[in-house]
Amino acid sequence: MDVAGRVVLITGASSGVGAALATKLAEMGARVVVNYSRSVEAAEAVVSHISDAGGHALAVQADVSEEADCKRLVATTVEHFGQLDVLVNNAGTTTFVPHDELDALTEDIWLRTLRVNLVGAFMMSREVAPHIEAAGGGEIVMTSSIASTTANGSSIAYCASKAGMNSLTRTLAKTLGKMKIRVNAVLPGLIDGDWAFSTWGGGDAEQYEGLKKMFSDQTPLGHVVTPEDVADTILSLITGSDYVTGQLVTLDSGFTL
Repeated sequence: MDVAGRVVLITGASSGVGAALATKLAEMGARVVVNYSRSVEAAEAVVSHISDAGGHALAVQADVSEEADCKRLVATTVEHFGQLDVLVNNAGTTTFVPHDELDALTEDIWLRTLRVNLVGAFMMSREVAPHIEAAGGGEIVMTSSIASTTANGSSIAYCASKAGMNSLTRTLAKTLGKMKIRVNAVLPGLIDGDWAFSTWGGGDAEQYEGLKKMFSDQTPLGHVVTPEDVADTILSLITGSDYVTGQLVTLDSGFTL
């Protein structure tokens, strides 16, 4: 797909992978919707950066765990830009709970994790499908995680939610193919950024650098992926062959080999 002039809706795009992707797409001529849940200033900063560079972007607040918000987000996108060609289900949440602390993984954590990471991705995909079909077909891309396959992650609930996202990717690819909608997922490993620093590094710079070294030392390529790396991989699915669908693309510098 040539993204110039296309409309791309990215959930969770106020920072990290979403912000990097929004910027790259806008530079390629796409019109971008920067969704955010709470970080209004960060989302507006992304939009301002794109606008200052001559691009077109719109920030829209919505919590993807809420069906009404999903409907409003898609309706606002179509009303503003007149069409919708690509959805990137990038919004995600987690609560760090060691896997062996089963009692600490409460029902509230389970439900919030599943509603944002899995149910939200489904509801967003359901809402955009008729609009993407009306535009002549397009793409849905999920930001999943290697936690979905390695049984290691910030919590058991997080691992399960991303495993569910992988299954959702394949079942939607099979279901929506007749509408000329391709559905794929990217499975990053540790992503170098603020979230990893605060969650895995505990906000301690020395501890975080040690974590990154440990991770990179276990990869054949000796590299911890960045938000820009993930954005480039998502872009490769959007702009590549129109006959790739239902695929789970691992991006971890070979960590899981």
